[in-house]
Amino acid sequence: MARHTFFSFHYERDSWRAGQVRNSNVIPCEDEHGFIDAVDWEEIKKKGDDAIEAWIAEQLEHTSVTAVLIGAETADRPWVEHEIVESWNRRNGIVGIWIHNIKDQHRKTDTKRRNPLDEITMANGRPLSSVCKTYDWVNDDGRNNLGKWIEEAFEGRKGKFTELIEDRSGITVKASAAGVSLHRPAPTIFRPRAPWCEADGKRD
Repeated sequence: MARHTFFSFHYERDSWRAGQVRNSNVIPCEDEHGFIDAVDWEEIKKKGDDAIEAWIAEQLEHTSVTAVLIGAETADRPWVEHEIVESWNRRNGIVGIWIHNIKDQHRKTDTKRRNPLDEITMANGRPLSSVCKTYDWVNDDGRNNLGKWIEEAFEGRKGKFTELIEDRSGITVKASAAGVSLHRPAPTIFRPRAPWCEADGKRD
């Protein structure tokens, strides 16, 4: 069955490659979260960190898996780290997917650098990459295997690895001992469009 999946990625650098993942049509549009139109992204950024944080929280709501689309600079993005930590602490399954080999609009691939799942550690000191698998979209045939990877991430997390991770992204410290966020901004009225989803229509 389809899982409600949040896609985490570096928007400015990797939106085109992330769009190719979404355009694979492996997951129904209503089950995809985390994609945003360029105009809307600029609008929400102008509202500041609280608005971005609230949007992330809203997008993660009701999801059970987070797919981290990994490009050349993904591991350097504080908001990506925040999304991964929030996903883990709300018990989402997590899967990493290298997207640097996807050709961009100029028919160029990118550089493979660091995996953010290597750099976020659980309470026992082990990196998330030791329990969350990472695949390559091109080399591992993501178009035919994404659904399987997402289901695998969901099944791999059920009832396992209940310890929380502290958010060290520098944005805000979220995790409490009880598993409840210490702070949650008021929900934003912002409702982003999903430009790569045909059901949502074309961009303005």
